[in-house]
Amino acid sequence: MKKKICFVVQRYGLEVNGGAELHCRQLAEHMLPYYDVTVLTTKAVDYLTWKDEYSTDVEDINGVCVRRFSVDYPRDMDEFNRFNARFLSKGLRSVREQESWIRKQGPVSTALLRYLKASRDDYDIFIFFTYLYHLTVKGVPMMKEKALLIPTAHDEPYLKMEPFKAVFTSPRGIFYNTEEERQLILERFHNESVPSDLGGVGVEIPEEVTPESFREKYKLQDDYIVYVGRIDQAKGCEVMFQYWQLYKKRHPSRLKLVLMGKPMIPIPKRDDILSLGFVSDEDKFNGMAGAKFLLLPSPFESLSMVVLESLSLSVPVLVNGDCAVLKSHCVQSNAGLYYHGYYEFEGCVRRMLEHPDEYQAMCANAPLYVQQHYQWDVIVSKLSRMIEATIATN
Repeated sequence: MKKKICFVVQRYGLEVNGGAELHCRQLAEHMLPYYDVTVLTTKAVDYLTWKDEYSTDVEDINGVCVRRFSVDYPRDMDEFNRFNARFLSKGLRSVREQESWIRKQGPVSTALLRYLKASRDDYDIFIFFTYLYHLTVKGVPMMKEKALLIPTAHDEPYLKMEPFKAVFTSPRGIFYNTEEERQLILERFHNESVPSDLGGVGVEIPEEVTPESFREKYKLQDDYIVYVGRIDQAKGCEVMFQYWQLYKKRHPSRLKLVLMGKPMIPIPKRDDILSLGFVSDEDKFNGMAGAKFLLLPSPFESLSMVVLESLSLSVPVLVNGDCAVLKSHCVQSNAGLYYHGYYEFEGCVRRMLEHPDEYQAMCANAPLYVQQHYQWDVIVSKLSRMIEATIATN
């Protein structure tokens, strides 16, 4: 009889394409051959509102039993943005204020936490995704002797909040995405006593990728670079647009910037920027494969699946050097460049476009890095060892 493991995550479903949530779904499905897998999640789809959108309480998704619970209240984004701006500018000095921020961040689901407490003995292990959210903040200390954490943390102001200390010191094990993430948490919370290992994701690329069909579909005849992900200030997109416009002013060309993702901020209306909105996986991979390189301006990433997907397609990357994880991908892979400020950005773009020998070497190095470090069999084996070791101590 298989042992029963339970993932706890804020959103889950085929319609949910967020990095951590997709990571959770992929990992849950890859654990199915070895464990009886359940997921506890909310009925929300939109991470901005946390509004209930799923109607079913229980469903099967690719063999995984998914139990959904209502969110106590949707998020008031205007109120949250005001509160968050105050935190970012002045800080929230009291624990009470910090806990209020976590509740406003959400999603708050009393029903899910009640079920979690009542089902303690029904599962062998509970695996919590994403340190930042209310379910993890409340759930990990509640289930600590049976809790594992996949934090997806990066160096951001919220990590300094006192309530997160229990999240990183209570679980029986932490499965980090990268060594940079592990070192960040060790320095911040001194949780050396909590066993840990490095996981991440296994990168899955379609067998057939046809960049020509993408070009034909979207009438793209010129060279282009691609951004994939939520188009948001927090992802560095405002600065990306500023840099792009200045670069094209200083270096006029037919080069295009293609955006694939949901816009959360205004996009400059220019002939050299093509915003496609949310696209299918087929279009995403075809579009990435045809790009000169992937651009990721985000200063905060704990892993970045799109970077790994791009490298798997032999497409180099250009990333924000202020993000230690993204910089490390470039250094370790020899398949990308990183920048600090506009002039380094300009120099990196020109190097990609004007030095074909170096560019081809990066293209050749890119998939080798992913093959060595990001394969599902290795990740599943590591997580299984952590699960079994934790069960043995209970």
